[in-house]
Amino acid sequence: MSRGHNFAAGPAALPEAVLRQARDELLDWGQARASVMEISHRGKLFAELAAESERDLRSLLGIPANYKVLFLQGGATQHFAQIPMNFARRDQVADYVVTGHWGEKAVREARPMAPVHIVADMGNAGYTGIPPRATWKLSPEAAYLHYTPNETIHGVQFHDVPEAGDLPLVADMSSDILSRPLDVSKFGVIYAGAQKNIGAAGLVVMLVREDLLARCPKDIPKIFNYAEHAAQGSMLNTPNTFGWYLASLVFKWLLREGGLVAVGERNRTKAELLYACIDGSGGFYRNDVEKAARSWMNVPFRLANVALDAAFLAEAEAAGLLALKGHKAVGGMRASLYNAVSLEAVQSLIDFMRDFGRRHG
Repeated sequence: MSRGHNFAAGPAALPEAVLRQARDELLDWGQARASVMEISHRGKLFAELAAESERDLRSLLGIPANYKVLFLQGGATQHFAQIPMNFARRDQVADYVVTGHWGEKAVREARPMAPVHIVADMGNAGYTGIPPRATWKLSPEAAYLHYTPNETIHGVQFHDVPEAGDLPLVADMSSDILSRPLDVSKFGVIYAGAQKNIGAAGLVVMLVREDLLARCPKDIPKIFNYAEHAAQGSMLNTPNTFGWYLASLVFKWLLREGGLVAVGERNRTKAELLYACIDGSGGFYRNDVEKAARSWMNVPFRLANVALDAAFLAEAEAAGLLALKGHKAVGGMRASLYNAVSLEAVQSLIDFMRDFGRRHG
């Protein structure tokens, strides 16, 4: 086996310890005498896994008792439409802050469900920062305020929680959930696709304040209704059992690693080292995001000489540094530094970048 250092943006790196455990348990999980994928989601063994995984997640994030934890199918894009479907009346404005590609997409998917009001949009500035709070124009009667704390493509991240007043704050945390401590009580709804910091694609984890579930309309199909899923303990239909199982292993791994305080400090260190390499390259590499808004999770960067891009990517892959090509929407390079990406991997990338710069600068 020759595993490389995986900097993919999602589906992304999983902790090697988790992958090894899943491999070892694939044919015979616990006392089941079968794979976790082969047993009933309504049976005693899976019910115990589901309950324990929720307890672990509550412990990691300090989730208050008045929040429901849901393990749902799909990805964040599906829930871009389901959020307004459940939490806004058809004639009620929903407020959105747009700081990148995924904020744009959330708006597009919400518009058929409810009137959308753009509170602030950084598109004209090329999505290189966070809009100053003084420029935000909140709707006093809005159903909620939605934002994307971390934009994976543009590498822009909020490093605090915006003030929403009396509006429920709704956050697509697909790419930075579990990356540092978080005050869940400041949010009405948090949702996250699993494929970056939680586990495998196809699972969505949602934290929703219980009072908001009363908004879920009874005239939509039950399968789209979050209140119905909450009432059934995320067992309204057959869940993504293997994805849920992998998430449970990741939660255990995070707890063994020291929880989110320890993980957050490691993530801060990884990002600071990589940005220091970029900024100290004498212009050979550059990152265009305002320093106060730079992401800990996704670091896009460019070479001053774009003619070297292909050589950089080819040599990096040969050196075992994988998935560094930037998103097609922006080009360049991107290194995603999710929880499972080790400090050793980041140092290997930095060593390669410095060597490449010496040879081609």
